[in-house]
Amino acid sequence: MNVESNWTLIRRLFTRSFQSSLHFSMATVTAQGLPHVTPVGSLLLRAPGHAVYFEEFTQRMPMNFNGNPHVCVLAVRSGLLFWLWSALRGEFRTPPAIRLHGTVGAARPATVDELRQWSRRVGKLRRTRGYQMMWANMRTVREVRFTSADAIQIGAITRDCWKPFGDPTRKEASV
Repeated sequence: MNVESNWTLIRRLFTRSFQSSLHFSMATVTAQGLPHVTPVGSLLLRAPGHAVYFEEFTQRMPMNFNGNPHVCVLAVRSGLLFWLWSALRGEFRTPPAIRLHGTVGAARPATVDELRQWSRRVGKLRRTRGYQMMWANMRTVREVRFTSADAIQIGAITRDCWKPFGDPTRKEASV
């Protein structure tokens, strides 16, 4: 699926996914060639095909990127009512999940705009102890460049939900 031409729909899917689960799953590859999955709540989608995530809490991922910059991000809409209604209807009206593939860049300081976008996400919790412990000092980001997307198929129940994305079985990379 073409990332750039479907970016608006992909962003909508990611927003709904984050609203229901508060994180995305990011997979990397260790130096031993093993898969490594990390929950990341700080991924911010930006311009088509581009994102950043704050790297304050990840420990293994930076080491993994030294040998292999590839990443796979899974966004799943996990709300119980969404799944229940889809099961009762026998169809998902919107996709339940999507997988994005890409590469990451070097760690760097976050820009003012990136900090502002992050603040909008967690700002309502600013007066809590948890905010001070987790998010008050987010400063380091990595850019992510997504090159392809996979439609998550769950048999016939997801047959029609991908139509707005074109042909989800085509695996094409955007430039």
